[in-house]
Amino acid sequence: MTNAKTHPHFSRKLLAIPYGLFLAVFVVIPLLIIVYYAFTNDEGKFTFEYVRVFFNENGEGFFAFFKSYNFKTIMQSLFISIMSTLICLLIAYPVAYIIAKCNLKNKSVLLLLFIVPMWVNFVLRINALKELFVWLGTYNKSNAWNIVNTIIGMVYDFLPFMILPIYTTIIKIDKSYLEAAKDLGATPAKAFVQVTLPLSKAGIMSGVSMVFLPSMTNYVVSNYLTFRNIKIIGKLIDDYFTGDLWHDGSFIALVLLLFMFLFTWLTGGFSADEQTETRGTSLW
Repeated sequence: MTNAKTHPHFSRKLLAIPYGLFLAVFVVIPLLIIVYYAFTNDEGKFTFEYVRVFFNENGEGFFAFFKSYNFKTIMQSLFISIMSTLICLLIAYPVAYIIAKCNLKNKSVLLLLFIVPMWVNFVLRINALKELFVWLGTYNKSNAWNIVNTIIGMVYDFLPFMILPIYTTIIKIDKSYLEAAKDLGATPAKAFVQVTLPLSKAGIMSGVSMVFLPSMTNYVVSNYLTFRNIKIIGKLIDDYFTGDLWHDGSFIALVLLLFMFLFTWLTGGFSADEQTETRGTSLW
């Protein structure tokens, strides 16, 4: 009788263990802590007090919330995020399209023109932009200029995050789709609208998510470029935490998380790739 040597079987599922531990330690546990603080008081007892405070800050009823400081901050954050995202998209899509369709052998050189500035320290870049606004005379002049400066700062900071996913999606589009559209008599403009644009939807949605969501929380930009006169929801949360108001800050953090979830769901972020593949296979 021969003794067969047994070899340990390595399962690829084991590779998921470090990732699972990372999610548990840096995502799940912090989220549970935020939920705990949002719905408990200083004595650790369950309460909806901070929900009431958020929606009825001045004790004047629910509808007074729409006149409250929290509501104005959220609306201001949404406006800045929406405008920053739209401007980034209007700039990034033509740039990504031109780079993807150009005849250069080494297209990465063009991409580097937009990525290299990201290698410079973030604070240095924002300070340089602030000095530019000071030189132009728009720094801390009025609330309108402060909002404009904040939007420009967001676009300047997040533009590469819009260009890269769109470029990656466009460059992967099968050329046979465009050739088929041309054979069927479609003009270049019609082929772009009916073929390229729908097939690049996944890149657009990814870029929009990568710009819109951080724009609501990156208060460093608004602080530096407006002398702290423009406050977005990220700064509101920071003020509560630094003021040792953990319960209020935790509930507003949950509100922001809800915004992010709804935005990702409404824009199809959870299934963008699947929708794009389906669209690509059923065009013709």
